Amino acid sequence: MMSYQAIFTAPFAMLGIRCSEGALLGIDFLPLSVAPQQAESVMANSVCAQLHDYLHDPDALFDVPLAWHGTAHQQKVWRALLAIPRGVTRHYGELATELHSAAQAVGQACGANPLPIIIPCHRVVGKTGLGGFMRHADGNALDIKRWLLSHEGAL
Repeated sequence: MMSYQAIFTAPFAMLGIRCSEGALLGIDFLPLSVAPQQAESVMANSVCAQLHDYLHDPDALFDVPLAWHGTAHQQKVWRALLAIPRGVTRHYGELATELHSAAQAVGQACGANPLPIIIPCHRVVGKTGLGGFMRHADGNALDIKRWLLSHEGAL
């Protein structure tokens, strides 16, 4: 198993938190059967506290420093995702048009998002349905997407 600085309990999954001393590096969705792990650093503790706040109030804001690594296109998509307000969804095609890209490329960037929940890729949906989540088009991944959108008042 990957090394995490915390494993946080959410209603839909365990969240593996990866961070450096100065920034959040990644959030991984882990099975509910994985044991929680207390934060091992100030940064991990801050991430867990902000996730806790969000799960109790979808209007809670995240302000931890983020360290994301991706292509220029992925980073452009991730910045656009940060601009989607809570309770609002956007279609892959809408974002693609704004970013002078293709809907499939936007979907691929959403699937490669290393910081789900904080970079709200769950707010991007298909024109005729939910679309995918975490590179899956069905199953538990879409259940998590539904939970997040419902929590934020978008469903």
